[in-house]
Amino acid sequence: MILRVLTLSLLVLYPVAWFAPLMRAGLLPLFELSEISVITGLQSLWKSDVILALIVTAFALFAPYLKTIGTALVQWDLLDARAMPVLHVLGKLAMADVFLIALYITVVKGIGVGRLETAWGLYLFTACILASILFGMLTEKSGLNRKARSDT
Repeated sequence: MILRVLTLSLLVLYPVAWFAPLMRAGLLPLFELSEISVITGLQSLWKSDVILALIVTAFALFAPYLKTIGTALVQWDLLDARAMPVLHVLGKLAMADVFLIALYITVVKGIGVGRLETAWGLYLFTACILASILFGMLTEKSGLNRKARSDT
């Protein structure tokens, strides 16, 4: 029961993480830093590179949310547990987005142009993705345990 509630909580936490500041960036150390979130980053991408915006939207918004919905449906026995491998793939796609953000931060800091600071939204977004992966693994394990008990 607690796993179901935790999984459903991700449906609220993901949108918070999308609007939360992932990082603060500024061109020069003396100027104010502007906050960048998943949503503001996507807005900028849609203006400059539609293909990349579609890919990042799929990784940052759709993949983790669909995985969480699918996991919840499996937990409530509304979706067959055989869907779990597909949900695992969605979780891996979502984790790729966190990797890309971390890569951007590393590249910008390495170049030394301007200032870049990570913000609490990056940690929340990463925690949501990792929690989703963990909840999926626990759901699959509990499904296997239920199946083993019903087979005996």
